[in-house]
Amino acid sequence: MGKNFLAKTGPHKVKVIFFSKTGERASPFVRQISRNYWAYASFAFVLWREEESSIWWNTFEVESAPAIVFLKDPGVKPVVYYGSFNNSRLSEVMEQNKLQELPQLRSVTSMELGCDARGYSRAGSDTTIWYCVILAGRLSPELNKMRETMRRVQETLLSDDESNAADTDQSLAPAAVAFRNKRLTFAWLDGEAQDRYCSFYLFSETSFETCGARRDMSDVPRLFIVRYKRNTTEDEAKIERKPRNIWDAMQEQEVDPASQLVVRYNGSDEIPQIAKWVSEIIQDGDSKDLPFYRAKTPELVPEDSEPLLTRSAQSLFSKSIGMKQRIRNIMGQCYDYLGDPRIGPALLLAALMSFGTIWLMRGQQRAHPSQSGQPGPSANEDENRPARRKRAKQGSNEGRPPSITDEEPKDAYQMPLLDSDSD
Repeated sequence: MGKNFLAKTGPHKVKVIFFSKTGERASPFVRQISRNYWAYASFAFVLWREEESSIWWNTFEVESAPAIVFLKDPGVKPVVYYGSFNNSRLSEVMEQNKLQELPQLRSVTSMELGCDARGYSRAGSDTTIWYCVILAGRLSPELNKMRETMRRVQETLLSDDESNAADTDQSLAPAAVAFRNKRLTFAWLDGEAQDRYCSFYLFSETSFETCGARRDMSDVPRLFIVRYKRNTTEDEAKIERKPRNIWDAMQEQEVDPASQLVVRYNGSDEIPQIAKWVSEIIQDGDSKDLPFYRAKTPELVPEDSEPLLTRSAQSLFSKSIGMKQRIRNIMGQCYDYLGDPRIGPALLLAALMSFGTIWLMRGQQRAHPSQSGQPGPSANEDENRPARRKRAKQGSNEGRPPSITDEEPKDAYQMPLLDSDSD
């Protein structure tokens, strides 16, 4: 279990363990569920034995079988369900537990969490302003500690929203209401796997401590909040305006439809202070008229390649979308190179070297005939052309066997034609 399943399963997936007394294999609907949720969870089957019950209780808090255990974030208590499950019940339980307690921002979850400028809020497409609090960092004990802190922040906002108005802290009200209305989402980001995405939001002199491969022993998780806003009038105008050609269509999709404003957190790791900071940002973002700034966000890198058996027409269609995205990236790189101030001197130097090489070769060709006293190849070209053709014709006939029609023998004579009437 530990070596073949827990150690090999990636940290971005929920671990699902089925305990059975009979040791039976997975039923067809369980196999179908595992295929449907392969991007969110990894599955394993364990044979329940009474002599091993103490081990499972101390490890996963499982009392008996049949049971299903969900292992989520590090340090979080396992979620255990007892009894037999049919197809609908298992699908319901999987949908409730497919994400971690503090969800991870991934390519398959960004739209669902509302943390994508190309999508919409969890509250629905009618919501114009929403927020996403992201904890970025490399996998380390420091990141696990901050993930625990952010889970406590979520619990604080939930408890503040459910308590009476007299007992609630009014400074946390904007964040609590936004969290209840699904306009606020908390997530964490793997800064090492999502290097470009992490650096896009945390670009600074010290971003290497959070994003990209580990360079030294320092791992510093960082917290930031993104405010998304959609311009409904501009979206409607874009629908009415049709692109004239493929280049216009690609230019229109260069930037994301929703604007993004990013604020980094520079305070302490105290839970009340983080919750208060999030609430202040939401209050300012909802009340103030902030700039509408749009940009092109880097794509999130998939953690796993899709299995061949689960590919469908939709996944094959996404390849064409990826090709268009590659074309846009190439066009963007060309524009970046054209705007580089070093491209002009480099092209001028290459042109000068090319013209200098041509001038030097022509000078050597002109000086060679005068030194040797022989006419140049251009002067003898017309004179030698017939001779070359004659030699080529003679050379092509050498070695060929003589034909009967090449020359006439000495004792040859013309045979007269016999008239048919003389016979």
